[in-house]
Amino acid sequence: MKVRIKFAKTGHMKFVGHLDTMRYFQKAVRRAGLPIAFSGGYSPHMIMSFAAPLGVGTTSLGEYFDMELTETVPTKEIENRLNAVMVDGVFVCSARQVEDGKASTAMSLVAAADYSVQFREGKEPAADWRSRLDAFLSQKEIIVTKKTKRSEKTVDIRPYIYEMHLDGEGVFMQLASASSNYTKPELVMDTFLQWMGEEPLPFAYMIERREVYANKGTEEDRRLVTLEALGDEVE
Repeated sequence: MKVRIKFAKTGHMKFVGHLDTMRYFQKAVRRAGLPIAFSGGYSPHMIMSFAAPLGVGTTSLGEYFDMELTETVPTKEIENRLNAVMVDGVFVCSARQVEDGKASTAMSLVAAADYSVQFREGKEPAADWRSRLDAFLSQKEIIVTKKTKRSEKTVDIRPYIYEMHLDGEGVFMQLASASSNYTKPELVMDTFLQWMGEEPLPFAYMIERREVYANKGTEEDRRLVTLEALGDEVE
């Protein structure tokens, strides 16, 4: 049985990195007594696959990982057994059975993600940034320089900003999140402020990832669905 777990990561748990989050869930699955499947060979490991890594300091209401079980377990029971052993700041939102096969792993499916971004107290720019948001998005190109350990390259990120608008006291964004076009909300906000002539301040943003999507259409004609919606409940 292949299962997709959706979980939230909030509070102090936002400071736990991706690798430690993976290790945490490996231990949580053991504590929950779930019949997890292991790989073969001389160094067997739990068969688990996490979706897009979450940056340290970012909270989330929509994180995902897939795991394989050696027997069928009702999805509500999986959810309840995991939540019984969760620590504060981590909550399992749902469990869904998904089709088997490499093409359906959570990591390979990720195409886009929703984010909420707010300024920390005392970090908001002096300029009236709210009135400039539409003008920023009306640009045909938004060129940025992406730096890696080995090189630098210029990229037009405008096609990767699917949505961006005011949301209460902050900004809502829907950004491309596939491995080939992964776009960080911090990069978009920094570029926006620099376009206004403002220098981004360190640790200026409070970021929450709200949901992660797969694309069931094409890049030009996107049909985004949540990773959760691709699975089914099992009683």
